[in-house]
Amino acid sequence: MADPSSYRPKPGEIPDSPGVYKFRDEHRRVIYVGKAKSLRQRLASYFQDLAGLHPRTATMVTTAASVEWTVVSTEVEALQLEYSWIKEYDPRFNVKYRDDKSYPSLAVTLGEEYPRVQVMRGPKKKGVRYFGPYGHAWAIRETVDLMLRVFPVRTCSAGVFKRSAQIGRPCLLGYIGKCSAPCVGRISPEDHRELAEDFCDFMAGRTGAYLSRLEKEMHAAAEEMEYEKAARLRDDIGALRRAMEKNAVVLADATDADLIAVAEDELEAAVQIFHVRGGRVRGQRGWVTDKVEAVDTAGLVEHALQQLYGEESGESVPKEVLVPVVPDDAAALGQWLAQRRGSQVSLRVPQRGDKKSLMETVHRNAQQSLALHKTKRASDLTTRSRALEEIAEALELDGAPLRIECFDISHLQGDDVVASMVVFEDGLARKSEYRRFQVKGRVGDTQIWHGEGQDDVRSMHEVVSRRFRRYLQEKLKTGEWAPEDGEPEDDGRPKRFAYPPQLVVVDGGQPQVAAAKRALDELGIDDVAVCGLAKRLEEVWLPGEDDPVVLPRTSEGLYLLQRVRDEAHRFAIQYQRSKRGKRLKAGPLDEVPGLGESRKHALVKHFGSVKKLRQATIDQICEVPGIGRKTAETVAAALARAVPAGPAVNTATGEIIEDEAPAPAGTSSERGTEL
Repeated sequence: MADPSSYRPKPGEIPDSPGVYKFRDEHRRVIYVGKAKSLRQRLASYFQDLAGLHPRTATMVTTAASVEWTVVSTEVEALQLEYSWIKEYDPRFNVKYRDDKSYPSLAVTLGEEYPRVQVMRGPKKKGVRYFGPYGHAWAIRETVDLMLRVFPVRTCSAGVFKRSAQIGRPCLLGYIGKCSAPCVGRISPEDHRELAEDFCDFMAGRTGAYLSRLEKEMHAAAEEMEYEKAARLRDDIGALRRAMEKNAVVLADATDADLIAVAEDELEAAVQIFHVRGGRVRGQRGWVTDKVEAVDTAGLVEHALQQLYGEESGESVPKEVLVPVVPDDAAALGQWLAQRRGSQVSLRVPQRGDKKSLMETVHRNAQQSLALHKTKRASDLTTRSRALEEIAEALELDGAPLRIECFDISHLQGDDVVASMVVFEDGLARKSEYRRFQVKGRVGDTQIWHGEGQDDVRSMHEVVSRRFRRYLQEKLKTGEWAPEDGEPEDDGRPKRFAYPPQLVVVDGGQPQVAAAKRALDELGIDDVAVCGLAKRLEEVWLPGEDDPVVLPRTSEGLYLLQRVRDEAHRFAIQYQRSKRGKRLKAGPLDEVPGLGESRKHALVKHFGSVKKLRQATIDQICEVPGIGRKTAETVAAALARAVPAGPAVNTATGEIIEDEAPAPAGTSSERGTEL
């Protein structure tokens, strides 16, 4: 590990101008490339106290052994040079997007004497016009098959074309009218090229004028009683319209835009791009990347733009690029995109209307892509077994943790404190045994803490205590079932809390792990392992240890722990939101005349709770956007008249109330038990 001070440039050496810098390791390999408006300010930020750096940045500067830079004239030049160096050196600490699949495109080889229409994958070539990418190759072939009736462009390979020219007979497509047969001279090179260019214009979205021209020709042929020609033109129009229907209209006609959305967690990010041409979604693609550098959403968008348009030019860059967050160097990126397109490019965040709705759809696709990337290993029994073995080895367990339970706490500024418990058996979620808790500040009949100053640590202690107290109660029954407990499951195993896990995972670091361990010790349970997974760096914490266990990024065990933790977080958030929604609907704000749902949510979000809103002055209520003084006076009067509702209390302490939790889209329903 190198000391950054050993290679820190001397004061005054670094210029205060735009440029690109490279960090190299002791073997002179480039490990990181970055750009800056001011090299002096940016590089100085790397050579501060390591404790003040992001852990990923600290790892990079301690791995490096030298730094060098290149001065450029403008930020646009810095952007171009940074992209070139990242492509050339492939630095290990730079974000690198990798395609989650190979996407096919519809290509027209305009560089050839007789242009050819075909499906292409891989790097783009000069002299070729591309449309797409598409999700499936068969979608391209269906579209081309419909289009060839109207635009009989060559689709055969060079070998077939040459063979047909030698024997003087066209292929089958030439005989059935789906190829103009330039191989045997039925059409001149100039006319065939014009046909290919019409094909490209139609695919690019310029459909209205062409269809109008065909309709005029059809009506003219019918008036001149050339009914066969009119019928052929009618069928051509129908074929073109069927081809157009294969792409849904999502935006106004003539809209050319790319929509980019990002879904991310602490370690990875997924990017989804929708290509809209002529108001229709013409293609889609996606990437997944490891977040090996300290980068936010704006930085991820900037990297995506560089990769997407780094080797593109002309019409491949649309007039409009819609993003979830505008990057910091938006002006330089806009100029760079304009240079590649040859005209102005709008880079912005959609705020309303159809474009915002479509952006939400793209974001859902990105979230699904990230979830799919994380869970695709779960379908492989060998991978799941390896994950459990890695967890057992890292935590020094006696055997693989076949049953893992994970706990998470959720609240809104101390109100509506709830917890979730999810269960994974053999690496797979067992949704029927999910449980959810309403945190009340007591264990059994003993009040251990009050609502003031609630925190996750004490909530975790309470929840783990309640879960394993029920386990001990069931264990003491030794197989004797009370009527209210129901019948054992088909496999003979008791229901609810009677089956203990081999591993308890809590969402958090040292404090949460210590609270969970203390709860088990107080109950005399010593055969259940405990660990915590901290969100910041995905570190695994063990009770009583000062340093975390760091699993490799590629570890299947780490992926499994992340999945368990994320599922517990999702289930807790779902329950907390449902409780908050019920509280809002039944709250005193419903009695305020003229106060809609949006402003009610704005008030509660601003103050954190109805209780705090009741304590606010009229002037403080007026600070909420959309709330005028008259409305504020009405709200204050309504809250003053209302009797504060007491906290929901389970009078039958220890009894379980069954409640079905709503299931996420695409899954079976989950049974959640509120304690």
